[in-house]
Amino acid sequence: MIKHKNNTQKELVNRHQRMRGFIIKSKKMWAILIVAAIALTAVVLLGSIRKGGSAGSSTNMSTFLVRRDDLTISVSESGSIKARTSIDINCDVEGQSTIISIVPEGIFITEEDVKNGKVLVELDSSNLEEQIATREIDFASSEAALTEATEAFDIQVKQNESDIAAAQLAVKFALLDFKKYLGESAAQKVIDAVGDDPNANFNMVSLLDDHDPNDPDSLGGAASQQLNKFQDSIILAKGKLERAIDVNDGTQKLYDANYASELELTGARLDVASYTIQKKSSEEDLILYKLYDFQKESEKFLSDYYEANRQMARTQAQNRSKLAQAKAKKIGAESTWRLRKDRLEKLKEQINACVIKAPAPGLIVYGSSGDFMRGRTRVIEEGGTVYERQKIIELPNLSQMIAEIDVHESAVDKVRPGQRAKIVIDAFPDQSFTGEVLKVAPLPDPQRGFLSPDMKVYKTQVSIEGSHNFLKPGMSTKVEILVEQLEDVLIVPIQVVARRDGKKVCYCLTSKGSEPREVQTGAFNDTFVQIIEGLEVGDEVLLNPPLVTETSASGNLYDKKKPEQDKAGGPASETGPSQGQGGIQPQGERPSEEQGDRQPRGERPSQEQGDRQPRGERPSRQQGDRQPQGERPSQEQGERQPRGERPSRQQDGGQAQGGQFQLTDEMTDRIMERMKESDPAKAKELEELRKSDPAKFKAELMKSMQSMRNRMRQGGSGTRQGQGGAESGQNR
Repeated sequence: MIKHKNNTQKELVNRHQRMRGFIIKSKKMWAILIVAAIALTAVVLLGSIRKGGSAGSSTNMSTFLVRRDDLTISVSESGSIKARTSIDINCDVEGQSTIISIVPEGIFITEEDVKNGKVLVELDSSNLEEQIATREIDFASSEAALTEATEAFDIQVKQNESDIAAAQLAVKFALLDFKKYLGESAAQKVIDAVGDDPNANFNMVSLLDDHDPNDPDSLGGAASQQLNKFQDSIILAKGKLERAIDVNDGTQKLYDANYASELELTGARLDVASYTIQKKSSEEDLILYKLYDFQKESEKFLSDYYEANRQMARTQAQNRSKLAQAKAKKIGAESTWRLRKDRLEKLKEQINACVIKAPAPGLIVYGSSGDFMRGRTRVIEEGGTVYERQKIIELPNLSQMIAEIDVHESAVDKVRPGQRAKIVIDAFPDQSFTGEVLKVAPLPDPQRGFLSPDMKVYKTQVSIEGSHNFLKPGMSTKVEILVEQLEDVLIVPIQVVARRDGKKVCYCLTSKGSEPREVQTGAFNDTFVQIIEGLEVGDEVLLNPPLVTETSASGNLYDKKKPEQDKAGGPASETGPSQGQGGIQPQGERPSEEQGDRQPRGERPSQEQGDRQPRGERPSRQQGDRQPQGERPSQEQGERQPRGERPSRQQDGGQAQGGQFQLTDEMTDRIMERMKESDPAKAKELEELRKSDPAKFKAELMKSMQSMRNRMRQGGSGTRQGQGGAESGQNR
């Protein structure tokens, strides 16, 4: 049993090892086949480049005759077609709503549909309809409360008027009583003396001192009558007393003469005593009236007058308070009524907004169709959810279309509203349209800046003259904006102008060879540049000016090689950069370090691409991918020249005067043909760049070539890795 178990385990281990070896060999075989295919493609491409270079040796000295001609300055950009005016149909329902039904996208709404009230979108309104009954009850209650508050306010206004009138009458009556008691003049004199301070002391007895019945300005009224009554009583009592005294004296004489009886004498004496007492009583009453009664009654009537004034002030204050309270209740009731009314009307509007009808004729475009970022999360469809103010449908007016393009920041200062433009639609390349610039955005497009921070473009709108029913929103277009039209000016191709030591020069072909001439340039387009000063009509300039080959302490120098050296084709200085290895720079630009030994930006070094083993395998030092210490890797395995050496003119026909590598038009065409077969998308992009910006096109083309060379070197290194791996596998 134990022996059978051991045999089974050994058999499983052997089977596992055989399967692992088969998988490893399969992976290595596929890697070898892929690397071999890449290497073969690189060799064929390099051969075509060298062949094109040899064939183009005859065009090294191609020149251009300076001439006078018209120069058109324009800016060309790509964009899309959109309607100049459009109607956005947004969701007016608060919160979020569900789409119950929506018209299909792409149909056209006619005038008849608008007249018939065609429904475009219907949203779910069930929740809103449930709230309508409650809102109506609240509105009815607030309406009743408003009516009650309004009536209460009107009643309070009337009550205030009555209270104020009664208070005013009380003041008036108190004043009349006061004047009635003291008289008109005396009462006014007291009121003027007391003023607004009822607590002020005024000697009322002084009015009695100045009393003169014949003076109308002295004391009058009831007080004067009472005073006169007391004075009259005194006068009557005094007269009666004098008469009684006279009677008594006569009676005494008659009694002494025995003509009167004693009884008559006693009666006469009693009359004298009685009238004496009556006189004293009248005098005492007058004194008491002056000292107490008059002052008391005067103060009382004066106090009543001022108290009536105070009561009127209190009544006015109370009326204002009550009126303010009634007014506040009325305003509160009005606010509550208006609020509930607005809520009810708004709820009805929300219910009505759930049914969206066609406002105008136009093409149905969903709101999520033009927004890539939002369209992925908020899709407009039946059953979908929309939010308040979200655009559901856009109705573009197809009778007036515009082209919206993105103008690069380098050319935005040339574009102005009102400039004429030529528009070509990609769908109709044989037909061109005219228009003018309508608007240039003052700030760069933030959305493009978010996607490409290094790219700054400005949205520009260009009108399309006429009405064209076959134009649809979203069509791709190319727009050429006419910036300036120069007539009869000196022009040369833009590539003949180079920059040396901060100056612009052109190389003129003379009997002694090429010589640089400093020039002053003006306006330019993608092909030609205006020469303001430095050249004459008929001058012959080099289409491919020589590049800088030496560097001094002061900067770049001109290529001043002797004609004898040019004819002999001697090698250039070993200290200069080998342009044959890294390609050609755009004219007038500094040579880039990426053309030499550095990899293009965005790619990893070839050492990592060629020397790294597949994941899961351990690199072996016997695979041949590493050189012994102290030895440099042999560059004969690739197609690159050793650093410091330059290819001879017999080997590479692309050498220009001065030993610099030049990319001729024939070589460019051959490379583009090869690239169309291997990478059509990249070839199409370069073709568009070739038309719009030749200098940038050459730089991008050389980067692509450098990338191909790196892949070629990677393929050679990978082949060596595959071979070394197989050998090490056999050794293992």
